Amino acid sequence: MKEQNIREIAVRFLKKEWTDVTDLEKRIVQKVAERSLVAKGPIDTTLDDRTFGQRLADRVASFGGSWTFIIIFGCLLLFWASMNTFVLAHYGDDFDPYPYILLNLFLSMLASIQAPIIMMSQNRQAAKDRLDATHDYEVNLKSEIEIISLHEKLDDLREQKWLDLVAMQQRQIELLEKLLSEKAD
Repeated sequence: MKEQNIREIAVRFLKKEWTDVTDLEKRIVQKVAERSLVAKGPIDTTLDDRTFGQRLADRVASFGGSWTFIIIFGCLLLFWASMNTFVLAHYGDDFDPYPYILLNLFLSMLASIQAPIIMMSQNRQAAKDRLDATHDYEVNLKSEIEIISLHEKLDDLREQKWLDLVAMQQRQIELLEKLLSEKAD
């Protein structure tokens, strides 16, 4: 489609001069002008090109933030504390005495490894959300342009109908005047 036509469409629908239109809006206006934006179903935003580390980070984050992890981890902590406090204390052979320094060391190591992995997964999710937002904006802008176009078409049809009605009314007036003049003669 000619560049001039695309500029006219942008001015008409977006109420902006071509120089004020963003690159994304220019691309959408061009697609609308060419009628090449065809509904292709839901947009697939899954990132299939993930590396092994990214897939691992996603799995660790999904498991680390689940009730299964919380329940298993809570049971392990209770088991550790009860083993040290009751069973092994009776034999005088507790390997991690009451403040559980070794347990705290393990918890700190787990947290220091798990936190960056979860952050990597959250960064990937944020990138995915930004991609979704861009697609949503494109769809919303195209819908807005199409609605404006439909309104213009309806206005044109309404105007044409009014013109047809006025012409028909004029014709009826002419026929009535002809009938009155024939009756008067």
